[in-house]
Amino acid sequence: MMTKAFITGCSGTRLSSNERRFFDAERPWGLILFARNIGDHAEIRDLVADFREVVGNPDAPVLIDQEGGRVRRLRPPLVPDYPAGAVYGKLHEADAEAGLRAAWLCGRLIGADLADLGITVDCLPIVDVPRGDTSDVIGDRAYGTDPGTISAIGRAITNGLGAAGVLPVLKHIPGHGPATVDSHLALPVVDTGLETLRRVDFEPFRALRDLPLAMTAHVVYTAIDSEACATCSPTVIETIIRGELDYQGCLMSDDVSMKALGGCMQDRVRSLFQAGCDLALHCNGDFAEMQAVAQASPDLCGAALGRSDAALAMREPAAPIDREAREAEFAALLAGIV
Repeated sequence: MMTKAFITGCSGTRLSSNERRFFDAERPWGLILFARNIGDHAEIRDLVADFREVVGNPDAPVLIDQEGGRVRRLRPPLVPDYPAGAVYGKLHEADAEAGLRAAWLCGRLIGADLADLGITVDCLPIVDVPRGDTSDVIGDRAYGTDPGTISAIGRAITNGLGAAGVLPVLKHIPGHGPATVDSHLALPVVDTGLETLRRVDFEPFRALRDLPLAMTAHVVYTAIDSEACATCSPTVIETIIRGELDYQGCLMSDDVSMKALGGCMQDRVRSLFQAGCDLALHCNGDFAEMQAVAQASPDLCGAALGRSDAALAMREPAAPIDREAREAEFAALLAGIV
């Protein structure tokens, strides 16, 4: 049976009977986990395994937002705590080599936590370039304010994840940094000029354009398309993301249940596919919304299937890790910064 081009959440730490029937019938591409899905280690592993069994794919992607700082679904004592991304930028200012090593270790250790649970995709790195008035939804998640520094730290974290056998998701393409509004709550409209966007916001995405997966920004850039946000704009996706930035990987939307998007759920989903996204992401576990997303999502085929297959093929087996030694090294690098 064909896989459908959407990523779904679920409601709890176990699949309900309705969710099992739904996943069996609709075959979503992947599952994304949130705090409501997090039990103990065994419960998480069982949930991941159950999803893969129901959709009939032992390698079906399972995703999570595990950045460190305030954006983390797994928390102590289940896994260690990791600092927000700004910490690596601060360390990088003092010692660039130490900052990049700490960022790599962050990715490697987080990746080991995820791989142990069967989670194969982390929605990281976040390479948005903040301003003084950037929405707090980005805040200390950003790795700094300089595109070059942000690119380097994003690459280091990505390489750490890769060494753990976990795929990254580049976000939020082509840049959430100029937005002064939280797209979870309303639609950000950015009037920044195109040359500034190119010089500042687009640069980290161009530098990391080889990453397998990327997540769009629910942001309107009036200099490019004054009507539609990036997720739903053929102009932004074709001209900027696929064109100027030369991003040829698998492109997923940000969460379609966010308030930045208007209209009914099916219209939102149809719009993002018409614009050129490969996958729709729906996170909140609301079953009626999940059904609407599935109904509006096409089978994964053609170029989108090719990009998805190429992305998944980039996941390498995890390299061995001396966990105790790497944790000690990480702690030593961050001493005095955190």
